[in-house]
Amino acid sequence: MEDLRNIARIFTAPLDFINKYFKALLFLFIVLFVVLSSVDEVESNPPNAAKLHLTMPIYESESFAQGVKKIKENENIKGVLLVIDSPGGLVGASIEIADMIKDLAQKMPVIAYVQGSMASGSYYAGMYASEIYANRGALIGSVGVIFSGVNVEELMQKVGVKEQGIKAGAYKEIGTMMRQWSKEERKFLEELLQEQYAMFYTDVLQARLEQLKSRDYHDFAEGKVFSANKALELGLIDKVASMQEAMDLLQQKAGLDKLIWLEKDKFETYMDKLFDTMNSKILSLTLPSLKATL
Repeated sequence: MEDLRNIARIFTAPLDFINKYFKALLFLFIVLFVVLSSVDEVESNPPNAAKLHLTMPIYESESFAQGVKKIKENENIKGVLLVIDSPGGLVGASIEIADMIKDLAQKMPVIAYVQGSMASGSYYAGMYASEIYANRGALIGSVGVIFSGVNVEELMQKVGVKEQGIKAGAYKEIGTMMRQWSKEERKFLEELLQEQYAMFYTDVLQARLEQLKSRDYHDFAEGKVFSANKALELGLIDKVASMQEAMDLLQQKAGLDKLIWLEKDKFETYMDKLFDTMNSKILSLTLPSLKATL
């Protein structure tokens, strides 16, 4: 009898295992099916276009560089849609992104589309795109540089706090918030700012040489913000249009029958959004106000 039970167990054991772990097996099967389906879809329809987003204040360029690197490493990518909605940011980071876009546009069509604003540093960053489209409600320009700080000297006196420290170099404390800037410091900062401002509008002239209606920087710079229609009239953008029209242009310029976008997986997208949100809040609180911004 015991032998019969042992023989029966040999046949029933697999059924018991399946019954006990049915849900887990079903889940694994579904996951495997989805993964394999995704792989087949990617292999049969490889992405041929990508989107880059410049939709935050520009405090750094590393995250943008990662997106550019991913595009360059994919030989199937033939064109890029650069989506812009940013008020600008730091000079250095804006220039680094501008250089990336300039280099990328020499390899493939890069069509910039302005959703809300392409102002100051974000105009600098995106002006080297192959063409710039903007919706009719967008704000464009603000070609200028600002260098600001606060003076809390009187507040510190009321609180009873005095600053102390040691410095080497007459301008080492330049931009301090603990006292009013000296005439020499203010003059030095003004000269520095004018140098960076001249670099900004000179680069705009070079980048938009064929499109600009005037070579006089006073017409398109001086920190002026323009409507999309006025920016088109000045030659700062190429067309007032919708995002669909920008995508149609990209498809035409890249010579593609259909745009198949390079997609991020959901986890990567979520983590990017989380990181960007935290990064922007932290940097907006800790960014020294005495730094020059575009």
